[in-house]
Amino acid sequence: MTVTDQYATFETEYRVRPDDIDMYRHVHNSKYFDYVQAARYDQMERCYGMSIEQFLNDGYGWLVRGVFLDYKRPLLLGDYFVVTTGIESIDKKVCRVKFNIKNKASNKICCDGWFDFVMITLADGKASKIPEHVIAHYTSFKK
Repeated sequence: MTVTDQYATFETEYRVRPDDIDMYRHVHNSKYFDYVQAARYDQMERCYGMSIEQFLNDGYGWLVRGVFLDYKRPLLLGDYFVVTTGIESIDKKVCRVKFNIKNKASNKICCDGWFDFVMITLADGKASKIPEHVIAHYTSFKK
C-alpha cells in the first residue's frame, strides 16, 4: 500500500523501547496506534505548521472516528523504524490519513493502514465541520 499519491507525505523516526514489547517479545499491537498518533502530532507542527496546541487554543480537537491497521511483520526491541503519513482525503467532515511503518534496517513495511479523523469542538465535545482554512491549508500540500 502506498501512503498517498495526491498529498505530500512526511516521516518521523522512532526506536522500539522496552515498554513497547509484549509477552511474545515483539511490539504489542496497540503500540502501532500510538506510533502513528505520535508521528501525526510531530508532523502537524514540524511539517504542516499547524500544531495540535494551535487547534486546542482555537477550541478544536481531532478525534479518531475509524481506523484500520494491517500488521505484516513484527518490530523488535531496539529496532529503528520510520512512520510515514499523508492525507488521502479531506472534506468538511473527515480527514483520512494513510500511513505505513517501516523497519529502518530492512526497509520492509511492518504495518500500514489508515485513520479517519473528525474535528470536535472542545466546549461541547461534539463533531464540528472542519474549518475551510484548515482544509485549504492541508490541501496546499497536494503534490
